[in-house]
Amino acid sequence: MSPYRVLVVDDSAFMRKMISDLIMQNPEFTIVATANTGAEALHALEKWKPDVITMDLEMPEMNGLEALKRIMESQPTPVIMLSGISDDGTRETIAALQLGAFDFILKPSKSTSVEQVGQQLQEKLKIAVQTLRKPAVWNQPEQPQVKPENKPAGRLPVERKPDPSPLQQKGKPAPSTNAPQVKPEQKLPKATGKREADERFGKANEKANEKTKVITKAHSASLEKPPTAEASVRSRTFRDLVAVGTSTGGPRALHQLITSLPEAFPAPVLVVQHMPPKFTHSLAQRLDSFSKVHVTEAKQGEKVKVGTVYIAPGGFHMELAKGEQGYYIRLSETPPRQGHRPSVDVLFESLLPFQELRRHVVIMTGMGSDGAKGIKALANQGIPTAIAEAEETCVVYGMPRSAIEGGGITTVLPLHEIASHVVKAVIK
Repeated sequence: MSPYRVLVVDDSAFMRKMISDLIMQNPEFTIVATANTGAEALHALEKWKPDVITMDLEMPEMNGLEALKRIMESQPTPVIMLSGISDDGTRETIAALQLGAFDFILKPSKSTSVEQVGQQLQEKLKIAVQTLRKPAVWNQPEQPQVKPENKPAGRLPVERKPDPSPLQQKGKPAPSTNAPQVKPEQKLPKATGKREADERFGKANEKANEKTKVITKAHSASLEKPPTAEASVRSRTFRDLVAVGTSTGGPRALHQLITSLPEAFPAPVLVVQHMPPKFTHSLAQRLDSFSKVHVTEAKQGEKVKVGTVYIAPGGFHMELAKGEQGYYIRLSETPPRQGHRPSVDVLFESLLPFQELRRHVVIMTGMGSDGAKGIKALANQGIPTAIAEAEETCVVYGMPRSAIEGGGITTVLPLHEIASHVVKAVIK
């Protein structure tokens, strides 16, 4: 089998040489070209048609973000961004992930050695070429959301459609519930040639043009006394809680999910996204600017409120805890689980003692199996909602597949249908 073709883009000759040397340590990859600007990258993309690209963010003439946008528009290809840990670097990295970058790695620094960078780069390159697919994306709002302070919330709208049966896909009968089922077409694709990869990218792009389903009809069983937005957001009492876990491809998936939640969403949302420190702060800021609900990076001891999304900070496990004043966030630096801190399993398992709450869990795109054990334990308590993202919209169909095979999932949905299903479940 021919080695996978890599294009290395960086304005530093030293970095181009270092990254190329790290990649060439694996005979499965070959460097077909290098470029020192975004414009040169676009030219090399057209000429060499690489299977995967590494891209620096900061470059003259055309920076990494602009080059990424044009790549995704003209010839979608997995792009791994090289990022620094400055405030600008973290913000631009989050923007790149939401614009279509496959993943990112940190450049070598005092805290990240060349050997660590090489190991991470090899791992992410392998994942990228094994999937050779681009998930459905969405049209982001042109302007960030302005959150009114005192606007009446009214009744929460939901879509009037019957809930799908367990593991049932649209238009297909529900499989037997005696064992977890996975659709044949949901199996991970084997790495193939460039032509087949292009065909998959084309199909994904068609899905990208589908508009996110919107919630259009009022729910007849809404609260008897509709709360104001202010009362909803500031309330410390709630009966429902949503917990979400995701990894590779997660920033885009979270954007789709969280920006689709209504302003008066009557539940808190706890999120674990596998991501290093500082990047989770930038992720929360960006999501907050585009969302009707409030999004924040979680803090130790912070009171949990409805209408708020809490992102676990990189480097810390996040758990739900309860004291005399109500529910609050507990952060810890206990050992990583399956190599992750924050861990989805740690978050999900922290919900187990609180059976007085209706707990709704969602597992989305990501490599590995983090979250599967936690979902299974919660499912054994009979939680009302356990959703896995469908393979067709996942960047990496690892975590959702593991959760399905583990037996805890009740519903499989494409990304653009998850938010409306969660809203219906919460206000039911």
